[in-house]
Amino acid sequence: MDTQVAWPERIDALWASIDDYDGDAFLTAMTALVAERPASDPDALYELGGAYDSTGDPERAVTLYEASLAAGITGPRRRRLVIQYASSLRNLGRAERAVGLLREELAREPDELTNAVRATLSLALVDAGREREAVSVALTALSEYLPRYNRSMRRYALALMETTAP
Repeated sequence: MDTQVAWPERIDALWASIDDYDGDAFLTAMTALVAERPASDPDALYELGGAYDSTGDPERAVTLYEASLAAGITGPRRRRLVIQYASSLRNLGRAERAVGLLREELAREPDELTNAVRATLSLALVDAGREREAVSVALTALSEYLPRYNRSMRRYALALMETTAP
């Protein structure tokens, strides 16, 4: 890749071409890009975590996501990290931890990834044995895209939460 192109654009280009690589080759390419940044760079830690996540190593991804959070990742990558981190935790059987992270994330300022947070939360809630809550969260996200019945679906979603056993 052309090193004259800014690092974020080269990262984006690598992600756009992930299907052109086998897992090991993708990790090698990502590791090379990450090596251009300081070892404690939160964005680099996040991107490497994502590479491990995408190539089937959620345990290593979780470690890198945690390091990125500790290093102070900000901006859009931070929210994407939380979604990916929670998904990895869920895949590792730590659904309740994932639910907690995603609930905290939903309390933040909404953006274009809010419904991705809700979708991931729905999956984590199912894995935590809280299916009614999962459906409620999913319906809330879906209600924003319906051409009609938005208010009704939001009310039904809230009603599901009100009848959830403690």
